[in-house]
Amino acid sequence: MSENPSKSLRMICFVLATLLVVFHIGLIFSGLVPNLVSRPLHLAFILPWVLILGKQTDAISRITGAIIATAGIGAALWITFNHNLLSDQYGFLENDFQIAIAVTLLFVVLEAARRAIGWPLPIVAALALLYGLLGQHIPGEFGHAGTPIKSFLGTLTIAEGGIWGSLTGVSVSVVSIFVIFGAVLNAGEAGQGFMNVAAAAAGRLKGGAAKVSVISSALFGSISGSASANVASTGAITLPAMTRLGYPKRLAAAVEAVASSGGQIMPPLMGAGAFVMVELTGTPYTSIMSAAILPAILFFLAVWVGINAYARNQDLKGIEDKDRPNTKDVFITSAFFLVPFSVLLLGMFYFSYTPQYAACMAIIAGFLLLFFTKKLTFDLKQTLYRIENAVINSAKQVSMIAAIILCASIIIGVLSITGLGVKITSLILSGSGGLLWPSLFLTALACLILGMEVPTTAAYVICISVAGPALTQLGLAPLQAHLFVFWFALLSTITPPVCGAVFIAAGMIGENWLKVALTAMALGVGLYIIPLGMIANPDILSLSETPLLALVSFIQIGLGLTCISYGLIAVKSVIYKLGLILFGIIIIFAPGLVL
Repeated sequence: MSENPSKSLRMICFVLATLLVVFHIGLIFSGLVPNLVSRPLHLAFILPWVLILGKQTDAISRITGAIIATAGIGAALWITFNHNLLSDQYGFLENDFQIAIAVTLLFVVLEAARRAIGWPLPIVAALALLYGLLGQHIPGEFGHAGTPIKSFLGTLTIAEGGIWGSLTGVSVSVVSIFVIFGAVLNAGEAGQGFMNVAAAAAGRLKGGAAKVSVISSALFGSISGSASANVASTGAITLPAMTRLGYPKRLAAAVEAVASSGGQIMPPLMGAGAFVMVELTGTPYTSIMSAAILPAILFFLAVWVGINAYARNQDLKGIEDKDRPNTKDVFITSAFFLVPFSVLLLGMFYFSYTPQYAACMAIIAGFLLLFFTKKLTFDLKQTLYRIENAVINSAKQVSMIAAIILCASIIIGVLSITGLGVKITSLILSGSGGLLWPSLFLTALACLILGMEVPTTAAYVICISVAGPALTQLGLAPLQAHLFVFWFALLSTITPPVCGAVFIAAGMIGENWLKVALTAMALGVGLYIIPLGMIANPDILSLSETPLLALVSFIQIGLGLTCISYGLIAVKSVIYKLGLILFGIIIIFAPGLVL
């Protein structure tokens, strides 16, 4: 949209956004709705935001977007109104009209993803479709027997596979709800509450401004699910604070990029990835949270240690007393996120509600708090602005994630129909000689490469679909394999040549991005080491089953990371540096070694 949309356009956006939000929350309270109703309607609601009201600004893009959106909405509504009939066709298209519907849906999903995040993911999905249609002509092991075109297209578009598969179901019923929850929190005083709590907790410490960035980004990143969004929001406050205190620009930007990336692995929300993991593993949400919490703490511990290591050689000041919030402000603003979070956690853990139902309760609590300022007064104009901001940001974020997931679902569908996933699994097993650690490194490399071109959640879904079976065949527990892949799908946020979080932070502060990336990689060394540590020390994932063993593994990996971080950053002598790094690696990976 333009920066100054007309009043009528703002009203249209508000109405469309409100309908999208009400639809997704309403699904949670309405009981069982057929999948071929809820999932096509999900697509219909997100298309205007991606194709018409998205990033494109020129008139031609909007006109073509409107035409494509109209066709996509029409096709989705046709699926919705005919879901009973289609359920009896078992994924087989019966006539030319149904073929046209299928082709329209596939094209619209590809174009929606292209406009949302660019070319790479749609190209991969298009290549997958070509493989499904023409792969029978490929000689050798990677060809397939061929599927009748009416069955192939039908399975992807009129059955509960392909674009209407379980992954889209997660987008409809879980991811969207938590995205709305995050948008409601961010529209009010919760963001300021995060900053105030972080400043009160760490502002006075050595390197305090950087540590405030770490804490606030961990809190904010968990609900935002986007490293880039995290950098843009918390960075707007923390980056000027660090530069004002004389922090080197490359360090300030690196701290923000690394901490913002880590927000996606921090429970209780972990962005969108945790809920996709629930669906793909069949593991309860609470089990994923308990498994993920200690590794996430280790990541931020490593960043904290890295800041201390930099502070040995540079004067990293804390935040001055006059710039830190007073106790009253901390107490009041923290309530703006503690109340909704408490409702969420009580709903899940005490009342045993489903995560999405508990999140709806938390959304209501967060919505009521939009009526209050941080001074606990009521301002009608500000409240209306916050509500508008909450629903419009909800619609934008839900639509972008849905476009990604729908496109990724095409790839997952083709892998299933053609058996390509099994063949890639066999390739990984043969390429690694049937050994676990070579397979892990091959998988990590694939995650890094794919993550450079597609968002974290999509990279995770695609990588786990092809590499997950190989890792489990080699002895990893499903949750262990999924967390390993999810962590490595994050690598591209700080690893050149793409490193999106680094680009944004470097641009905001006016520093060379490569300098920032190299500093970020040293600070974020935990992102490279901890996933491997989870494999070498699987007890760290068993906090709810064997808490003592989990804490022992936590201490072991933490000591190793401390040595590696100090060796990389604080030690000048090459010999001592290599020695400390090697010692840290031995602590982490020597089986059963505890200091």
